[in-house]
Amino acid sequence: MAEDTMRAWVITRYGPPEVLREERLPFPSPKPGHVVIRVRAIGLNHAEIYMRKGLWGEVAKVTGIECAGEVLADGEGRRPPGTRVVALVGGMGRSIDGTYAEYVRVPSTNVVPVETPLPWEELAAIPEVYATAWTCLHRHLRLGRGELLLVRGGTSALGQAAINLARDAGAKVLATTRSRERFRMLESLGAEPLLESASLAAEMERRHSFVDAVLELVGSSTLVDSLACAHMGGGRVCFAGFLGGLGPVSNFDPLLHMPSGVTLSFFGSAFAFGTPAAPLSDIPIQAMVDRARAGVFRARPARVFRFEDIVSAHRLMEASGAGGKLVAVV
Repeated sequence: MAEDTMRAWVITRYGPPEVLREERLPFPSPKPGHVVIRVRAIGLNHAEIYMRKGLWGEVAKVTGIECAGEVLADGEGRRPPGTRVVALVGGMGRSIDGTYAEYVRVPSTNVVPVETPLPWEELAAIPEVYATAWTCLHRHLRLGRGELLLVRGGTSALGQAAINLARDAGAKVLATTRSRERFRMLESLGAEPLLESASLAAEMERRHSFVDAVLELVGSSTLVDSLACAHMGGGRVCFAGFLGGLGPVSNFDPLLHMPSGVTLSFFGSAFAFGTPAAPLSDIPIQAMVDRARAGVFRARPARVFRFEDIVSAHRLMEASGAGGKLVAVV
């Protein structure tokens, strides 16, 4: 590569995967409060689909909200060159250029050193989904041992991470999927599979087993039903995904749709991580990496792409054909 430029995937206009184009861009220089990272592998996320389509308004030219790599330069001198790190959000892909590049400049608050022999593609599959799932389960839902958790969208990368974490914490898990063909996947993770529908609350009533907590990843179309699935007088629902689309909740009436005593929270990782409300220092990323390496968490990527094949990866991700985490190796 030219000494002062790098390869990067650029959003040339808002639209389908084909609007992404590989270009040469200026190399990011270090500055105070930031770390320049040599990107080794990129975790792919649905957030990048929304950015590419322009559904989040004006966004950065280079998308990508997470990566695994090595420190090239630390603007504060805290992390020596070569330190293995993961980085996630902090405005990447939205207000500043993101990780679909050979190098990225990230706010120091959003860079986490890790010690692990995991290959880059396996390490890159962990940070965003596991940090998000941990925050939802432990900060928002306060999930306890022996409690019953419902994960809507259980076969997604975030859903699978949540199942791994919940089972490791001693909770029981129900998880939904749109296809019976993926029941075995959910069972292998330790969850009882359910076919996704707009009336799961009726199934809970039939079982006489309303859940203690719901992680809502499908989105607005199932949120009201998720509220009805939770125990009255103590159930918790965390809305953290939009697998079913970004539309609003239609005709929502709190008087009719909020069961008494059920609490609802929202977590948007792309906007929160690294802020005082969601510091990455609170999240046990090293411990989660260690448990993935030990095989306690089944966290390997569903498929690994070359950096040159980002467009193909976006096509698969948008078609909901991934069956887990997609990663691109730089």
